[in-house]
Amino acid sequence: MSSDRKNNIREMARQNGIVQPLLTDLYQITMAYAYWKSGKVNDTAVFDLFFRTNPFQGEFTIFAGLEECLKFLENFHYSDSDIEYLKQTLPATIEYEFYDYLKDLTCKDIKLSAIEEGSVVFPRVPLLRVEGPLIIAQLLETTLLTLVNFASLMATNAARYRMVAGKHVSLLEFGLRRAQGPDGGLSASKYAYVGGFDGTSNVLAGKMFNIPVKGTHAHSFVTSFSTLGDIHSGTLRHADTETQCDFLKMVLECRKRVSEILDVSPEEASDGELAALVSYAQAFPAGFLALVDTYDVKRSGLLNFCAVAIALNTCGYRAVGIRIDSGDLAYLSVLARETFNQVAKELDLPWFAKLTIVASNDINEETILSLHEQGHSIDCFGIGTHLVTCQRQPALGCVYKLVEINGQPRIKLSQDVGKVTIPGHKEAYRLFGADGHALIDLLQRSTEPAPEVGQKVLCRHPFQESKRAYVIPSKVEHLYKVYWNAGKICTFPKPLVEVRERVQTSLRTLRQDIKRNLNPTPYKVAVSDNLYNFIHDLWLQNAPIGELF
Repeated sequence: MSSDRKNNIREMARQNGIVQPLLTDLYQITMAYAYWKSGKVNDTAVFDLFFRTNPFQGEFTIFAGLEECLKFLENFHYSDSDIEYLKQTLPATIEYEFYDYLKDLTCKDIKLSAIEEGSVVFPRVPLLRVEGPLIIAQLLETTLLTLVNFASLMATNAARYRMVAGKHVSLLEFGLRRAQGPDGGLSASKYAYVGGFDGTSNVLAGKMFNIPVKGTHAHSFVTSFSTLGDIHSGTLRHADTETQCDFLKMVLECRKRVSEILDVSPEEASDGELAALVSYAQAFPAGFLALVDTYDVKRSGLLNFCAVAIALNTCGYRAVGIRIDSGDLAYLSVLARETFNQVAKELDLPWFAKLTIVASNDINEETILSLHEQGHSIDCFGIGTHLVTCQRQPALGCVYKLVEINGQPRIKLSQDVGKVTIPGHKEAYRLFGADGHALIDLLQRSTEPAPEVGQKVLCRHPFQESKRAYVIPSKVEHLYKVYWNAGKICTFPKPLVEVRERVQTSLRTLRQDIKRNLNPTPYKVAVSDNLYNFIHDLWLQNAPIGELF
């Protein structure tokens, strides 16, 4: 890893100043004091961070947020003002020596192992394993959860949009104005890109994370013009000759010609809209992408756009395309494509038929699937509210559970079997079948030998005795790497663009029936026979024995 990359990580950490030790729940600090008061300063623990159910009624999740977790560990430190605030907030009975203890805390004794960011992950398989002093590991809980929960939910949501849109349609994230505050907006932009989106309208996210920034204009720009008299100047410098073109005259001549081709009346088109498009084209002649639904797409927007685009061509520029933000998107996109094809043929402008059609307007997964069924000509979807707020499911539900203390495994029991934890220090492996697809994730005790290619492995459901199967893997992938140890990052996270590529690579390892939108097949997560017996032995040891009277 280059020194530049290391410097970039530290710079990002400074920018993300809200992520600090006090970004936690109060009970983490009160527990820390109780641990300290109880003489548990030297106790060591293992915590697992995992989730119990895949989001969005799907059968896969994308793990994201690891890089932010590493930045947090690297910068973990209670400042003087943090300590003063805690002194004012916590009960007066707190011993002052505890504050001295907090002030000296760092993550130098923490070891963090994790699955590679951007990987497909599944319920119960720990995403992070945190080992080290009990008090410090406990203090990390809430912050690590907030860094992983939304990031993974957002990346998963974006990946689902990418799958339903298909490989050949662009996806742009337009959600900042509808996001859950500025931090939610930045995270949404970052992890939408990780999940497969091609760009964002969020300028700050573009700067911070090197994400392509895209955008055009709003309806307010169009409605701010009333007549052709609102055009400040009718000229445009030619792209090649640099001579001044009488651009407005060209546009009006083109509008007359296009109206004849399309057999529509130019009198029905809005002159205010035309003035806006002319002005926008003068400002961005090489990047002209115009909103065409302010008044009427068919009678006004398309005619005015075509007139400006053809005039731009005469001046040495090529328009990019249009955006439709309301109405019947399937019908209007097909109408627009037919219009572009007709103009391209009549004026011998082959490129005109390939103009980009962008669609927005409260789009969700079901909208895209419906548009595919109807037949559309959309090249790019701009998606906001449903994407960045994850409206179908607002939280992933990751949890952070103690699984070992001072070398002794711990289990949390519940009448709800789904909430029973899998105890002890564990390793996770992904076993692949003969067809090359991922077949099952296997949890084992860390003391067990790793599964081997070609060797039969007994895989068991962690809580249902009858569910078991032998697997002979064609490939075995150990899921954990150590990312943080001895006070430093020891495996540097990959740049965002590589994490983004990892998402698609990892998704390709899953069978299509696991990824499908409707009634997907559950992916299997199992435990080894050794771990199965260990879980149930420990369960019996810890479960109270009832009495009947």
